[in-house]
Amino acid sequence: MTACRSAAAGLSMRRHFQQYSEEITSVTKAPLFSIATGRDTSMFVDDLAGRSADLREQVAGSRILAVGAAGSIGSNTIRTLLRFKPKALHIIDQNENALAELVRELRSSPEPLDIEEFRTLPLDYGSAAMRSLLEGEGPYDRVLNFAAIKHVRSEKDAYSILQMFDTNIVKQARFLDWLSKYSPSADYFSVSTDKAANPVSFMGATKRIMEHVLFDPELSGAMNGAINSARFANVAFSNGSLLQGWERRMARREPMACPKGIRRYFVSLEESGHICALASVLAPNRTIAIPRLDPVQHLRPLQEIADAFARWHGFEPVHYDSEDEAKSALDTDAAQGRWPIIITPADTGGEKPYEEFVGAGEVSVEFDLEGLLGVKWAGLQHGGSMGELLAHVTPAVMGTAAAEACTKEALKTMIGSIEPAFLSAHIDSNRNLDQRA
Repeated sequence: MTACRSAAAGLSMRRHFQQYSEEITSVTKAPLFSIATGRDTSMFVDDLAGRSADLREQVAGSRILAVGAAGSIGSNTIRTLLRFKPKALHIIDQNENALAELVRELRSSPEPLDIEEFRTLPLDYGSAAMRSLLEGEGPYDRVLNFAAIKHVRSEKDAYSILQMFDTNIVKQARFLDWLSKYSPSADYFSVSTDKAANPVSFMGATKRIMEHVLFDPELSGAMNGAINSARFANVAFSNGSLLQGWERRMARREPMACPKGIRRYFVSLEESGHICALASVLAPNRTIAIPRLDPVQHLRPLQEIADAFARWHGFEPVHYDSEDEAKSALDTDAAQGRWPIIITPADTGGEKPYEEFVGAGEVSVEFDLEGLLGVKWAGLQHGGSMGELLAHVTPAVMGTAAAEACTKEALKTMIGSIEPAFLSAHIDSNRNLDQRA
């Protein structure tokens, strides 16, 4: 009898999907990303149109190097910059599969890949091969860096944090040093995160230190071009994001999961590319671009978005506190046009309840764009030296430091030498996201 009920539930669910698919062919729906952003089109369309002449003047005929650019944000930035006719585009990423897929997408796009020199290379941006590329293929006019350890979940242990330090800080400084030798006049852009403003996680804190690497004359003073960055919101449905996870869970017929009481800003994949293209070309030197988003209007509860996601797909959301109960109820719920969502407590390390773009001691400034503001680098506000920090961090990530220098607490103390507020602001927990549904 149980098997018969299960088969009937599965048949009913398949009929529901079939009926829903037939319905949406005759109904125009808002794009899926709009459930998170609240917008049907990019908020930067007017800026791109209004400043198109400036963008074309800066980009046309230039040689561009894009690092870590096969991911969601980098690939969308590339698509935006290609509109303005660069002469050469070299894309670096360690993910060979993502590089291959990016090439396929660009080659099959309705807009032809009209560029004189286009190359992709599967390199680690801190490797000897990367240095050889800069020496042999430079100079570049514009360099964009999207390489990062970007997930809060990666602070679950000291080994993962060491990799975060290496990618976000040590390799950034090494890469800038190489650029100062082989492309000293290049404009340089490296993406940051909203979580760098008043950081409570190791990810946010290392990206905050990354900003200091970019702007501190001790490390970047030999660069002659403009150096800038961007902090922005969660990118809806980007690789590895919670929202992309909902898509995959539903495709695998699994319950969705959503943390309770967490609010986030969102931009679309296209908007992420627009932000980085505009910031990398038009932001003033040593400025961090931020989206002009209002906390009252745009800061969205994740639970609200999860419910909207289920409804967009034709299901009424039903909430569960228990992962086991949600799994057991899926077939029955889905057959009745509902989808289970596990509401989890926000009790993991580094999880900030809300987002902000401007940190303590910083102020926002205008720079002639409707969709973006700027945050001027405020300098090292609490003393310390980036050179001294790197002297401690580098041996730890290279494995040449004593064991006691590689613990989570020791790494936290290193950050505290530059950002002392992190010592008390860090949200620590004995639970991590790998232990949650």
